[in-house]
Amino acid sequence: MDCKQTSKELQISSVMMPSHANPSGNVHGGEIMKIMDSAAYATARRYARSNVVTARVDELEFHLPILVGDLVICTAKVVYVGNSSMEIAVTVEVEDLQETNKPQVALSAYFTMVALDRNGKPKNVCPLILTSEADKLAFEEGEARYKEHKAKSKAKKAALFASKH
Repeated sequence: MDCKQTSKELQISSVMMPSHANPSGNVHGGEIMKIMDSAAYATARRYARSNVVTARVDELEFHLPILVGDLVICTAKVVYVGNSSMEIAVTVEVEDLQETNKPQVALSAYFTMVALDRNGKPKNVCPLILTSEADKLAFEEGEARYKEHKAKSKAKKAALFASKH
């Protein structure tokens, strides 16, 4: 496995059109979630240099509405790497192009992506190189979310097994 540091962040931007919205002009949450998933996918695929799939979405929060005509700026960044999984922090900013206001955070979430080999099996990815204190903190927080999810999953499996016996 060649572990050259690859880019761990990217942005996708798009102006929201009437086809993205309901009759009142509010953009459907699913439209924005699709953009977020696409950004997480592209970031993880570029980092892993292999196909990836979405395994989980955590802490999806809607902070502000997005309207037809708004510019959506979606930023995705690898913040945690396990063996085959990567956690991608995704933030969506919205900018009203008729106003001079700065972009504001409209949504945020963490996407867990899993790298796959040519046979569709999980494959190891390179360790994440942490270059700043912010990177280290984000990694530690991602690791805590990963461990919490594993513990919950293990508890659910144990409860399911106990209920069958």
